[in-house]
Amino acid sequence: MDKDRLDPWGTSSIKDYSRLQSEFGIEPLAPLVSRFKRPSPHISRGIDFGQRDLGRILDAVDNHKPFAVMSGIKPDGVFHLGNKMTADDMIYFQSLSKKATVYYAIADVEAYADNGLSYQESSKTAVRNVADILALGLDPDRAVVYKQSEEMKVMKMSTIFSRGVTNNMLKAIYGERQIGLYMSALIQAGDILMPQLPELGGPKPVLVPVGADQDPHIRLCRDLAARYDSEFGFIPPSSIYHKLQLALTGGQKMSKRIPESGFTLDNTPAEASGRIRVAFTGGRDTVEEQRRLGGRPDICPVYDLYRFHFAKDDEHSERVHRECAKGVRLCGECKQEAIGLVKGFLTDHHKKRDALMGEAKDLLAKSRSYLSSTGNQ
Repeated sequence: MDKDRLDPWGTSSIKDYSRLQSEFGIEPLAPLVSRFKRPSPHISRGIDFGQRDLGRILDAVDNHKPFAVMSGIKPDGVFHLGNKMTADDMIYFQSLSKKATVYYAIADVEAYADNGLSYQESSKTAVRNVADILALGLDPDRAVVYKQSEEMKVMKMSTIFSRGVTNNMLKAIYGERQIGLYMSALIQAGDILMPQLPELGGPKPVLVPVGADQDPHIRLCRDLAARYDSEFGFIPPSSIYHKLQLALTGGQKMSKRIPESGFTLDNTPAEASGRIRVAFTGGRDTVEEQRRLGGRPDICPVYDLYRFHFAKDDEHSERVHRECAKGVRLCGECKQEAIGLVKGFLTDHHKKRDALMGEAKDLLAKSRSYLSSTGNQ
C-alpha cells in the first residue's frame, strides 16, 4: 500500500493527524466542543479529534429530532480496545437523546473477504461481541443489531451502488485490492445508509464513529450518498474520528493482527497484566535520568491506557501525564497502577458480559424480526 494512503484493512499508522485534515478534508472537532453539555472522556481528552458534519447530529440533539448512530464490528475475534473506543462513542451519542437509535452491523461479509472466516464461525463470535457492547452500556431498547449476510436491504443497496463506482475509483481510495474487499466496502456503505431508507423512517442524520484509519470508507459512502441523492434523498453521513492508541510494543497502532500489541476484553486479568508489565514506555534509561529530565508520556502506550480508557476522570489522566513529565512518576509504579485499573475493569466486564449472553441473542433475534417486518423495498 502507498505509505500516504489510509488502509482500513491493514496496520497503517498515523503520526500526523493534522495531515488528515489538510489532505482529506477532515474538520477539527475543537470548534464544536462548546456545544456539548457533558463532553465524553474522548472529547474532553482530545482523543476524538476530527469530524465531518457533526453539527447535523448536534442540531438533532438540540431540536429533539431523530438521528442514527451507526457502526459495526468484524467478528474475526474477540472485542479489543479499538472496538471499545468505537463502542464508547456509540454509547455516548446514544445517551445524548431519546431520539437516537444505534445500528450495529456484524460485518460477517467483510470477515469472510478479509479473513476467510465462514459465516458459521462469525455467527459464534457475534453473540459474544454483542454481549460485550451491552456490558459497556448500550441501551438495547434503542438498538438494531444485525448480520450483514442476513440483511437484504444492505445487500440490495450494495448492488445499486456498484453501478456508481469504477475499479479506478475504488483503486484510488483503497489501492489494488481483491474484489471481495471492494464488495465489502460497498456493503458497508449499505450499512451506513440503511437507516435512511423509507421503511426505516426516511432521510435523517447518521453519525459514524470510527478510528482515523477508517476514513476511506466514510469518503466512499459520502460520495455514494451524493450520487444517489435524487433516488433516495440521502443525507451524507456524519462522522467523528478518534486517534489510534499506541501499541504496547511501541508501534503506532494496536492491532488484533499483532496480539502482543495490546490486549482484548476477553483476556484474563493475568494475561493483560503480563503484557502491560513488559510494555514499551516513554521512560528514560535510568531512574536518575527520569527524575532529572522527566518521562515522555506522549509516546508512552502505558499512559495511553490511562488516557483512552482507564483513568478514573480527566483530572486523573492529567495528573499521570504531569507526574510523568516532571519525573515524579516512575515507569514501574505507573505500570502497577495501570495493571490495577485494568484488572478491576476486566473482572467487572467479564461478569457483566457473561450475564448478558442471553440478552445478546435476544437482541439479534428481535432486530432480525424488526428489520424483516419493515420489508425489503
